[in-house]
Amino acid sequence: MRTLWRVLTRYRDLRLLLSAGLLSLTGDWILRTGLAYHVYALTGSTLASAATLLAALLPQIALGSLAGVYADRWDRRRTMVVTNLLLAIGLLPLLAVHSRDQVWIIYLVTVAQSSLAQFFITAEAAMVPHTVPSCDLVTANALNGQNRDIARLAGAALGGLAAGLGGITALTLIDMAGFAVAAAIIALIRHPAGPASRPAPAHHAIRELTHGARIATHHPALRLLLLFVLIIGLGEAIMGTLMAPFVRDILHGDAETYGLILSSQAVGGIIGGLTVAAAGNRFSPRHLLGYGALAFGGLDLALFLYPLQTQALWPAFVLMIAIGLPGALTITGLFTLLQTTTDDAHRGRIFGLVNAIQGAAMLAGTLAAGVFSSQLGIIPVIAFQGVGYCAAGALMLLFLTRATNPTPQPSTTPAASLDQPTPE
Repeated sequence: MRTLWRVLTRYRDLRLLLSAGLLSLTGDWILRTGLAYHVYALTGSTLASAATLLAALLPQIALGSLAGVYADRWDRRRTMVVTNLLLAIGLLPLLAVHSRDQVWIIYLVTVAQSSLAQFFITAEAAMVPHTVPSCDLVTANALNGQNRDIARLAGAALGGLAAGLGGITALTLIDMAGFAVAAAIIALIRHPAGPASRPAPAHHAIRELTHGARIATHHPALRLLLLFVLIIGLGEAIMGTLMAPFVRDILHGDAETYGLILSSQAVGGIIGGLTVAAAGNRFSPRHLLGYGALAFGGLDLALFLYPLQTQALWPAFVLMIAIGLPGALTITGLFTLLQTTTDDAHRGRIFGLVNAIQGAAMLAGTLAAGVFSSQLGIIPVIAFQGVGYCAAGALMLLFLTRATNPTPQPSTTPAASLDQPTPE
């Protein structure tokens, strides 16, 4: 753990970025969970509740790539500060929601929040390499991955608790405070990143967007990484859609069992993430990604297929915790490869494209799960996630050989050199 402690104590900007990211992501989960609960409480309709998730997903597809363009144009630290402040202010209309007839306000706020979040996500991912030297990038990405698991575990619990006890007013005020504090923390970062490229007129945004897509499709390693994101996005959506039916109809568990299984996954992710943060820099990002995906897929298949032999519940808890380690390996390897394969002037665009592809894959996976599970059954469809991870991991190990350094790309704007962080 000395590596983990050294990185956390030595790089002040990384600590600040991780702290702000944790607050912002926790706020996202509080809002996502709490609003879905509140919409159902107001309407009694599962369709209306599910529509809040759709309202959050569509901006990711539509604006993910465009947000990446501006993450390359604007000062990334300032972008994250302003985005968090706008996220806080954008929650105010929720205070006017008191009846079923006003649910449309929740949908509009959800769309606005998801749209703004795309700018924060891309700017943060592009800024991580500015907070540590390249030798500690794997550790920094592993720690950043911890934020997602901790935020999901804490935010989902707090969102449900706030919605149940204080209603939408409590949700709004808690979330606003979190976003405001996150903005203040980011403002303390000493080494702003950007603008990565020379400012250009606003009407050039589409040209820059297509230029980023062209870079991604012409670079062999980036093509493979985008294919990887597409495959696992489909699998994640299928699992997210069918996990509750799997627990209820296949494992014969109740709502409490379902919640405990999801919590087990988050706990496993935290343990796995700490392990990767401490020792992941000993391995190449390609091996972290490839072998992590293979192990993740194998454990997924074991989870989804073991009920064919026994109806016991304990293997589900054990397997969900075990999945945490390869899951952390996979995410850390993926983010590190995306950051090191892309030069700084285009990094935001690449992460924006990744977000858009992931959103589209999750939308397609959700629809596919609903259609095919009724025809083929739950187990054959949900097992696709395990098969997909195994196939994607094998592809990375077999064909991903050029993803260690960025390849020079023709550009309309010169790439800026990476800032070197100054240790305390």
